[in-house]
Amino acid sequence: MSRTVFLLIACALIVPNQTDAAERPNIVLILADDLGWADLGCYGNTFNETPNIDRLAREGMRFTQFYAGPVCSPTRANLQSGQDQARFGITQHIPGHRRPFAKLLDPIVPLQLPLEVETFAERLKTAGYATGYFGKWHLGGNGYAPNQQGWQTVLETKGNTISTDVNGQQQTIQTAAHLTDKAIDFIRVHQGKPFVLQVSHHAVHIPLTTRPELVSKYAAKEAMAGYPSRPEYAGLLEELDQSVGRIMAAIDTAGIAKNTMIVFLSDNGGLEHEQSGRIVTSNKPLRGEKGTLYEGGIRIPAIARWSEHISAGSTCDAPAITMDVYPTLLDLASQVPADNQPCDGINLVPWLRDSKLKPNRDKLFWHLPHYHHSTPASAMRQNDWKLIEFFETGESELYDLRNDPSEQRNLASAHPDRVAAMSASLNEWRKEVGARMPEPNPNYDPQRAMELEKADNSKRKGRNP
Repeated sequence: MSRTVFLLIACALIVPNQTDAAERPNIVLILADDLGWADLGCYGNTFNETPNIDRLAREGMRFTQFYAGPVCSPTRANLQSGQDQARFGITQHIPGHRRPFAKLLDPIVPLQLPLEVETFAERLKTAGYATGYFGKWHLGGNGYAPNQQGWQTVLETKGNTISTDVNGQQQTIQTAAHLTDKAIDFIRVHQGKPFVLQVSHHAVHIPLTTRPELVSKYAAKEAMAGYPSRPEYAGLLEELDQSVGRIMAAIDTAGIAKNTMIVFLSDNGGLEHEQSGRIVTSNKPLRGEKGTLYEGGIRIPAIARWSEHISAGSTCDAPAITMDVYPTLLDLASQVPADNQPCDGINLVPWLRDSKLKPNRDKLFWHLPHYHHSTPASAMRQNDWKLIEFFETGESELYDLRNDPSEQRNLASAHPDRVAAMSASLNEWRKEVGARMPEPNPNYDPQRAMELEKADNSKRKGRNP
């Protein structure tokens, strides 16, 4: 039996009895941009101040091994669809960028999530949910916007500041606060019926544009040892935290906290440094950053709160990934995934109810056939073992995440049989999902290999990464 058929059957067998239809929760999904695993107070950071997100963790469940894609659009594609982004070829941000003289030519990235994909918003709208989307989309332009994918009330934004009308005058304001205002309005209007709300922040994506008083606040604060402690980054993160607090307060004020699940995620690991070399943040003790397949690029902060359903202050160590959100939300809404498309995620409801359950899968996969902050590669995690294959050199790296979460000890030479078995499994998966591969570059020039070329705008119009 093929893996796709197995997944289709597995998703179809998600019987909607976990949550009684009369108790279907409202769902609020808050997505941060480029927020690293080590940036929040509840994950051990002592410089950044995130009291509201920390409170969310105290009142709900904090995941320690939650994963995303290595960059923006791939995660957003698998989050909306429940399918691995490699099925769509969205394995880089839209529209992507290329290194025309590098050793390999990476695949062209499609400019949108296909409209035939049935998103969780489409499924929940059919089930009677009001749907609202505010913020960054990054899955397609005109004709492929959120309102073409099941989202009824929509405001797309770009960047950490926005120009808007304030009392009859155009003013530049912080996007995080503006998105929060819209989200709170949506909650007020729809609090009497089931709703799903996604707030997709730009924070803490560069450029780090925040309020001057927040920069001053953190500039006067003692730095955290071993962490960059950038005032601009901390200030923008505080704006994000304030948004989470205001949304929580709006839910409490509406009296719907017991019937509202809040999920907080990032779209990939933290960006440690800009292409200029300027330091942004650090994912330590994890290795790597956004645009790599090391843990720092794909492991993210993840928190879920649902009063009286999720144990307060609980921690889940089971590996999970953003594509799991799709079947989880559908189960909570007493729905099942569509039977005409694959479902690569698993339903996390049992783990939300009992964080100590053992995982019911042993493999996770990633495919990044592009040059970003690393070279083209694929990776898989099998239980506590992780394999990374690099396409330029053909070399593999093997890590024991249980004993070496920082990925400092490459054990590939010590376990050749394990490497061979995992490599075969990874190759089989790539074939199963139709993963697009890089090819040898006839224009390869070692002296110019690092030159970066923007995508051909005449063919590949899209937003900035």
